Order: sequence, then structure tokens, then C-alpha cells
Amino acid sequence: MDRVFIEGLEVDTVIGAYDWEREIRQCLRLDLSFGWDNRPAAATDDLTKALDYAQVSARIQAFASASTFILVETFAERLAALLMSEFQIPWLRLKLTKPGAVSAATGVGVEIERGCL
Repeated sequence: MDRVFIEGLEVDTVIGAYDWEREIRQCLRLDLSFGWDNRPAAATDDLTKALDYAQVSARIQAFASASTFILVETFAERLAALLMSEFQIPWLRLKLTKPGAVSAATGVGVEIERGCL
């Protein structure tokens, strides 16, 4: 299985457990890797046979814009399920970083892996 990736995608969303976090939008940074068979697209040079990372990125942006979760864990799980369903992705790894959440760290977050390679 090949992998297609998107690194450092920044999205703004409402995320957090504290009252003040529910009133602002915060930046999350996403690194994603998708299991995908690139051979059909490569053989024909046909974008419709590829995992279109521009479309995937736009869908992630739309999801984040409409989301209002308390936990980064919930954001990650729901996003993974959505991407796998809408784009027929058999496997993905998603790393979600919330920069500045802990003052002594550059970021905190979760990394999940779903599906089968």
C-alpha cells in the first residue's frame, strides 16, 4: 500500500474544555498519512484515480470550521471517520497538535491510526 500525506495543515476551530476556549477559535495543526494505491493514477496520469489532497484538505477545513468539540480526541476520531467514509480511504494516521495549550510545550495533542494497510 502506498501512502499519500498532508503535513502541517492548519485549521481554525472551536476546541477546548474551558469557558474562555468556547468563545474563541483556535489553531490546530494536522499531519495526515493515508493508505492509497497510487498505481492506477500513475499508470494513466489521471487525477480522478488519485487521492486528491486538495479536495481532502478543503474537506478538513470545512469540517474544522463547523466543529465545536471539547476534546481533541473527539475532533480526531470524527475527522478520521469522515475522511475514511467520504474518500474511501482504507487506512489513515492522523496527528493533531494543539499549539500553545501547555505553556512549557510547543504543542500537545493526539495521534491515531485507523483502518488496515
